[in-house]
Amino acid sequence: MTVRNYDIPALRKQDIAHHLPAQANYKLIQDLGGSRIITRAEGSTIWDGDGHAILDGMAGLWCVAVGYGREELARVAYEQMLELPYYNSFFRTATVPAVELATKLAGLLGGELQHIFFNSSGSESNDTVFRLVRHYWTLKGQPERQIFISRRNSYHGSTVAGASLGGMAFMHAQGCLPIPGVEHVMQPYGFGEGFGEEPEAFAARAADDIEARILAVGPDKVAAFIGEPVQGAGGVIIPPPGYWARVEAICRKYGILLVADEVITGFGRLGKWFGFQRFGFTPDIVSMAKGLSSGYQPISATAVSREIVATLRASDEDFVHGYTYSGHPVAAAVALRNLEIIEREGLVDRVARDIGPYFANALKSLDDHPLVGETRSLGLIGAVEIVAQKGTNRRFTGKEGAAGPVVRDACIAGGLMVRAIRDSIVMCPPLVITRDEVDRMIAIIRAALDSAAPILAALPAPDHVEVETLG
Repeated sequence: MTVRNYDIPALRKQDIAHHLPAQANYKLIQDLGGSRIITRAEGSTIWDGDGHAILDGMAGLWCVAVGYGREELARVAYEQMLELPYYNSFFRTATVPAVELATKLAGLLGGELQHIFFNSSGSESNDTVFRLVRHYWTLKGQPERQIFISRRNSYHGSTVAGASLGGMAFMHAQGCLPIPGVEHVMQPYGFGEGFGEEPEAFAARAADDIEARILAVGPDKVAAFIGEPVQGAGGVIIPPPGYWARVEAICRKYGILLVADEVITGFGRLGKWFGFQRFGFTPDIVSMAKGLSSGYQPISATAVSREIVATLRASDEDFVHGYTYSGHPVAAAVALRNLEIIEREGLVDRVARDIGPYFANALKSLDDHPLVGETRSLGLIGAVEIVAQKGTNRRFTGKEGAAGPVVRDACIAGGLMVRAIRDSIVMCPPLVITRDEVDRMIAIIRAALDSAAPILAALPAPDHVEVETLG
């Protein structure tokens, strides 16, 4: 790979002058003199314009499953661009890569999830869920079923519908969200909301909150429950055993559709192709993105059960929803090859049997640190909770969000990209990360905790708390 030289100071000036990054504090970026410019990547490592090598503990943004620098993905994109660079899926048309990818996904999903609607992002996938579910119930003769139940601190995207489905209060504060018809219930966040509680009892309490909300708004008005198998942007919240079985039983009891948001957890992240397979429940709809193409092309998908599609087909009515780039042939071709790489290299099984358990044991070694309240992981996604007092879940300054950014910044300075979510640092490395790289991750985190300790000990109560929740 040719390493190109860039005028980084000039690019930073242009960044401030013209570029608006996603989910960013624009004043802070201006004060810092511009964004960090990422110039290249290989395997599990990224390089910035100043020449710093940074181990990518976040797989880009939860997505680069097969790692960076895969020449065959670039080649398949090139070849598809020569043959058919673009065509839409309107006008009763389809392209070869879109049809082949839909067929492949149906095989991986199995069961009743045999129909695929393509989009360009996870947010669009969940917008499709929102439109589709309400339309379905109208066709079923139950137009009063409009309400979605979601969880506080969940993340389902940044569009109006996606942010409304999500349960993040600071996102709702911008744009007068959520829109009507979305109810939020407690999250299965054991460390934060069930500290010291028996996992089985906490699982029952968290699931019972869903049923209580269904009864409060009226079962005949509820369309669907949507949830991430593991809440990613909420802080890698892993539900206790038994939670998903209870949630599924509640949905079936009241005839409510069950939606699994697999935007982060799909494609091997948890040691199965999909998170619902890892937890043993059966959704009616699955939204997915990120690992579908390992981020090499923008593409997402919404998988739909046979029964829902049968209802759509029986209506003889257009589903008036879709995007210019739905089923984009280049994105679909790249995604299909990405899935072939995951299969060929046995990456799902590697997460389940090899690197996932190794990562879990390595992360657990941080449990002895005075600042660590809990480490948790499942497959290749994990978090470290930072506390003011060992053995408790007490936060520095009495507020959530003061400690996470301090430790995150120390990790990045040490050569590891992680995210801060409230008082956790979270990580989601590429599925191809090596054991040596995992060891390096843990060593950097430990050093970051050590360097953060005196800063946190002297931390005053902040007027402003920085919280990162990128999807």
